[in-house]
Amino acid sequence: MMLLILGLLTSFLSFLYLTAPTIRKFFAGGVCRTNVQLPGKVVVITGANTGIGKETARELARRGARVYIACRDVLKGESAASEIRADTKNSQVLVRKLDLSDTKSIRAFAEGFLAEEKQLHILINNAGVMMCPYSKTADGFETHLGVNHLGHFLLTHLLLEQLKKSAPARVVNLSSVVHHAGKIRFHDLQGEKYYNRGFAYCHSKLANVLFTRELAKRLQGTGVTTYAVHPGVVRSELVRHSFLLCLLWQLFSPFLKSAREGAQTSLHCALAEGLEPLSGKYFRTRF
Repeated sequence: MMLLILGLLTSFLSFLYLTAPTIRKFFAGGVCRTNVQLPGKVVVITGANTGIGKETARELARRGARVYIACRDVLKGESAASEIRADTKNSQVLVRKLDLSDTKSIRAFAEGFLAEEKQLHILINNAGVMMCPYSKTADGFETHLGVNHLGHFLLTHLLLEQLKKSAPARVVNLSSVVHHAGKIRFHDLQGEKYYNRGFAYCHSKLANVLFTRELAKRLQGTGVTTYAVHPGVVRSELVRHSFLLCLLWQLFSPFLKSAREGAQTSLHCALAEGLEPLSGKYFRTRF
């Protein structure tokens, strides 16, 4: 019986891996096909030193934008920027330090950026953390809430007038399909009474969606629109804090999206023409 089960399991896994290219193609989702070019446009992308953010920065640089990679690890950011500059032949890919877990760093980044640039056309709040053991930011916020939501909330607030002056402009907030499992636990926002790192991530992603929706309402008539996106299940460093997810990501890597594929929803919301009536909406791919 054991040999039979083992044989069936081996056959199933073999079939699964043989059909992996077809399955991946289905779950890869759509591709941003707009031909919009961005000469003279200014873009800020958080966490663009790796993964989805890096591929988003690469494509926007390819279209001629001046791209700011805002990240905590400046050395890694410079390495990514150097690669993107060489690949796109666009020298206007710049790196600035931004630690979303520290409001002093967020304010310093915004102050420096506003002194350096007179316009901002696209803000992509891409950076995030996932499945972190319980910890707090420099300002005492639970890490998922502090980095994924509150850090980007403050950054957007500080850059909002610049976005309005540069209209039409867009704000893209990376959320996740798991926001459906999230709740805003006002009685325990910092997770001090009960903490589950999986649900903490879900709560922060729900906050992203609600923030996008409310921001859209408040920005009506300004020429600034905002969108929440689910990039799909992507091979990236986001799962690094969970041994189990790292193991699953390795096991199912043939079926997961690449970072480039994961960037397509962000690119669509940043570039596609005619999206203005959909400001505040949540965009997702198949998977």
